[in-house]
Amino acid sequence: MTSQPHAAAAGFGSSGATPLLEVRDLKKYYPIRRGVFGRVEGFIRAVDGVSFTLHEGETLGLVGESGCGKTTTGRTILRLQEPTAGQILYRGQDLTRLPAAAMRRLRREMQIIFQDPFGSLDPRMTAGQIVAEPLVVHGVPRRERERRVAELLERVGLSARDARRLPHEFSGGQRQRLSIARALALNPRLVVCDEPVSALDVSIQSQILNLLMELQREFGLTYLFIAHDLNVVRHVSDRVGVMYLGRLVELAGADELYSWPAHPYTQALLSAIPEPDPERRRERIVLQGDVPSPARPPSGCRFHTRCPLAQDRCRQEEPAWRAIRPGHWVACHFAEEAMGRVGTVPGSKG
Repeated sequence: MTSQPHAAAAGFGSSGATPLLEVRDLKKYYPIRRGVFGRVEGFIRAVDGVSFTLHEGETLGLVGESGCGKTTTGRTILRLQEPTAGQILYRGQDLTRLPAAAMRRLRREMQIIFQDPFGSLDPRMTAGQIVAEPLVVHGVPRRERERRVAELLERVGLSARDARRLPHEFSGGQRQRLSIARALALNPRLVVCDEPVSALDVSIQSQILNLLMELQREFGLTYLFIAHDLNVVRHVSDRVGVMYLGRLVELAGADELYSWPAHPYTQALLSAIPEPDPERRRERIVLQGDVPSPARPPSGCRFHTRCPLAQDRCRQEEPAWRAIRPGHWVACHFAEEAMGRVGTVPGSKG
């Protein structure tokens, strides 16, 4: 199966400037082993040819059902998991070719906020030790570490006095604030936000989202924002990419994608967003069947087994990754027909 063209050729991006991050045909396969000797009998194609760019100060949202590969994409970009193939260009450097020592130095500029704030924090370390750990690893002097820890705790809405507390003494929202402080310790430029609010109460989610947006404006951060909550993604993102079975199927500006979704899968996801106005009703698109196995993806269009518009061509021919409007890219043979079936989705990015 052919993969999507690399990001530069596809024309991704929000401006003509050189992107901070450029992902080209990224793949991450996990071997399926059988028998006593662990013979490889196949591969799980968690990420299978993903390409996009990310510009300085931008937020790119990545959405899709559980198991679509969005979290694996984020972790592979940071080389927390080694890619199987493809290129990851950060400020022009291919991270896949960097030796361990060079990659370690570059990690100062790339950080991650994990989904579970409790599971990502060492329960035996104090808040101060957690935030200071990256500074210790990179050789920052002790006096500077102490000043930086106090400054970060205050900036994320905690107190310098909280440095002596253990993770279990904080609430869920406070633990996520602590995770954010740790991610900011080394003044990064790129932050991968992996479902940063999905484990929090709804009342706390907005506080954390507002904090992330404030920090982005203050420090010029660039976010890859991974989530399954489509309302959250629209609120924080400049552009949104939709993943299905290891591949991007649509990518566009947030308002464009939510108002004029061109892929039937995107339309189905958006139709599931709850409508806050009881006087308004949105037609719900219920997908039939289950997501195919990433070990045996369907031929042709990977979505054809569940697509209400599928035709013989979809079962036989993989759709090209193409622009249907300026900045609006989709992988669907019948995207124009699909767009004609939907109206605008109410609401806009906050």
